[in-house]
Amino acid sequence: MNTLLLTLLTSAIGVVMMRFEGRKAMEDAKLRTNSNMVPGTSMVDGLCIFGGGVLLIVPGFLTDIVGFTMLFPLTRPIYRFLLLKWMKKNIKKRQNHDLQALKPE
Repeated sequence: MNTLLLTLLTSAIGVVMMRFEGRKAMEDAKLRTNSNMVPGTSMVDGLCIFGGGVLLIVPGFLTDIVGFTMLFPLTRPIYRFLLLKWMKKNIKKRQNHDLQALKPE
């Protein structure tokens, strides 16, 4: 019974935090867009917030820890860095693949 209550509590907290942090990220993205800046960081933060919220809804102790750290603004830059690094690597890999396809044999 206690485990079920704890699972429901972390899910509820995750939904509330995801909505709050998501609104902040969206407001930041709108502000950057309105001032003619690229909202790249805000969009990656939004992805981290969404992923953290999903992990908090999924039952599990480890997923709760990762989910909370993705939602907290102080630890989110770690995930932002890892996500951007992964994205750059895959973009570079895709560009190299496309260049190889264009070379005549």
